[in-house]
Amino acid sequence: MSNIVAIVGRPNVGKSTIFNRFTESRQAITDEVSGVTRDRHYGKADWNGREFSVIDTGGYVHGSDDIFESEIRKQVELAIDEANVILFLVDAKAGITDLDQAVVKLLRKSNKKLVLGVNKVDNQAFIRRFC
Repeated sequence: MSNIVAIVGRPNVGKSTIFNRFTESRQAITDEVSGVTRDRHYGKADWNGREFSVIDTGGYVHGSDDIFESEIRKQVELAIDEANVILFLVDAKAGITDLDQAVVKLLRKSNKKLVLGVNKVDNQAFIRRFC
């Protein structure tokens, strides 16, 4: 069985950047503006000699009436259904938000293997503050 990893999280935590690192590509568009990724993006990755498929998803937003965000939520849910493993990505600078907690609720229902990824901790000021 082939492993499929879905990268999931709220908007602007770095999901597409991680996807590009895994796939060694620039396939996913990255931007400071929220909502750039709307559909699922698929790629192949090799991590320490283990090949797997990876799915980039848009930022999960719960409780919004925006039609685009509703469609993005559907795409995220489809990716979760397809995946064997979920990489739940959070932003260390922003801390845990209400949106992160909404994603956690969704992921707990999935009963999938879950890996927590903490992004945006790559600067000296953050490291000195918390380490």
